[in-house]
Amino acid sequence: MSAGVPPARLRRRLTVAFVLVAGVSAGVLASGSYLMVRQARLDGAVQHAAADARYQLVLAGQFVPLTDARRAELLGSFEGSGRHVLLITDRAEASHPGYAPIPGHPLRDAVADGQLGYERVADDGRHLLVVGGRIPGATAELYAVTDESDLMSGLDQLRTALTVGWLTVVALAAGVGHRLARRTLDPVGRASRAARAVAEGLLATRLPVRGRDEFSDWATAFNEMAQALQTKIDDLTRAEARERRFTADVAHELRTPVTALVAAASLLGDRLDTLPDDSRRTAELLVADVVRLRTLVEDLMEISRLDAGRDPVTVRAVDARALLDTLITAHGWADRVVVDGDAVTVRTDPRRLERILANLVGNAVTHGRGELRATAARVGPLLVYEVSDQGPGIASEHLPHLFDRFYKADPARSGPGSGLGLAIARENARLLRGDLTVRSAPGVGSTFRLTLPVTRDDDP
Repeated sequence: MSAGVPPARLRRRLTVAFVLVAGVSAGVLASGSYLMVRQARLDGAVQHAAADARYQLVLAGQFVPLTDARRAELLGSFEGSGRHVLLITDRAEASHPGYAPIPGHPLRDAVADGQLGYERVADDGRHLLVVGGRIPGATAELYAVTDESDLMSGLDQLRTALTVGWLTVVALAAGVGHRLARRTLDPVGRASRAARAVAEGLLATRLPVRGRDEFSDWATAFNEMAQALQTKIDDLTRAEARERRFTADVAHELRTPVTALVAAASLLGDRLDTLPDDSRRTAELLVADVVRLRTLVEDLMEISRLDAGRDPVTVRAVDARALLDTLITAHGWADRVVVDGDAVTVRTDPRRLERILANLVGNAVTHGRGELRATAARVGPLLVYEVSDQGPGIASEHLPHLFDRFYKADPARSGPGSGLGLAIARENARLLRGDLTVRSAPGVGSTFRLTLPVTRDDDP
C-alpha cells in the first residue's frame, strides 16, 4: 500500500462514492416524486376547472342576448356564487377587479375556434388559472379565473420538504459511509503499516487475525510470508556470519605459511639467473603464484577487518592532488598515467584513500589501453576523483556486479587479481562517507568515479 493509494485517501474515495450513490438515488427519487405529484395536482386542478367552466358556460347561455343589464346581471350572479369570471364581448368586464387577467393570444385563438382552453398566469404575486370558452348562442367569451396560490404554496412546501429530506439522506450517507469505509479499510491500514515495518527491518511484525473473512485470510497469508521471510533472512545472516568467520579464519591460518612462502620465493627469485633454462620457467611461475597468493591473503585479511569493523578511520587534512601524484610516482606509473586537476584540501583518511586510488589506477594500468588519465577536482562540497582508460570496456550486464566480492567480469578484466579489489575499494569509500561508481562501454573504455565530502560531519 505504500506505493499505491494510501488508506486515508482510499477511505475518502469510498465515502465519496457512498455519498454519491445515496445522494443521486435519493435525489432522483425525490425529484421524480415531486414532479409526479406536481403534475398530478396541476392536471387535477385543470380538469376540475375545465368541468366547472363548462357548467358556467351553460349557465351563461341563459343570459343571451347580452345587453348591458344582462351582462351586469351575469357578472354579479357568478361573483355572488364565489366564482371570478371575465366576460369579453366588444370590451372586457371582470366580476371582480382583483381577478382581471388579460388572456393571452394562444388562449384567445383556441376559444375563437370554439374550443375550451386554459392558461396559467402570474398576477401580482398570485398564481391564477384561467379557463375559457365561447358562450353558447353568442360570440361573447367567458373566462373563469381560479386562484391557485394555495396549490402552488403546497407544492413549494413539498419541494422544500423533499430537499431537506435529500440533504438529510446525504448527511446520513456521509456519516454511515465514512464509518463503514473506516471499519472496512482499517485492516488495509494495519497491513500497510505492517508492510512498511517489515520493509524497515522489523521482521517480527505480525497482523492480528480476527474473524474468518477475507481480511483474516489476508492477515494469515501476510503473517506466513513475514515468518518465512524472517526465517530466510535469519538463515542468510547466519550463513553470512559463517562465511565471514571462515574467510577470517582462512586468511589468518594462511598468513604464516604464506609469509614463509614469500620469503622462500623471494630468495628463489634472486637466483633465477643461476637456474638451468628448463627449471627457470617453472621457478618464475612459482614465484608469480606465490605473489598472487600473498595478494589474495592480504585482501582476505583486509576484507575481514572491514567486516569486523576493527579498522578505525583516522581523519586528517590531505592534499588530494599531491596524494595522487605521490601514489602514481611511487608505483612507477608516471610514464603511463596523465595526472590532472587542482590542489584540493580534504579531511579524510589518507591510507584508505590511497588504497582506493591504487586499486583504480592499477586496474587502468593493467587492463587499459591508449591514454590513461587520473584527475582530482572539487565539485561543490565534493572532491571528485576520476580514473579513465581506453581499454576494451565492460559489458552492461557486468556493471551491476562489478563491486561484488570475487566477481570478475571477463578474462580481459580478470588478470592476476583476486576479485576483491573493487569490493574493498567500495567498502573503504563508504567508510569515508563517499561513493564509488563506474561507467563503461565495450570498445570505448571505462571511467571509475570516486566522490568524497571535502569536510566530514564528525570532523571536530
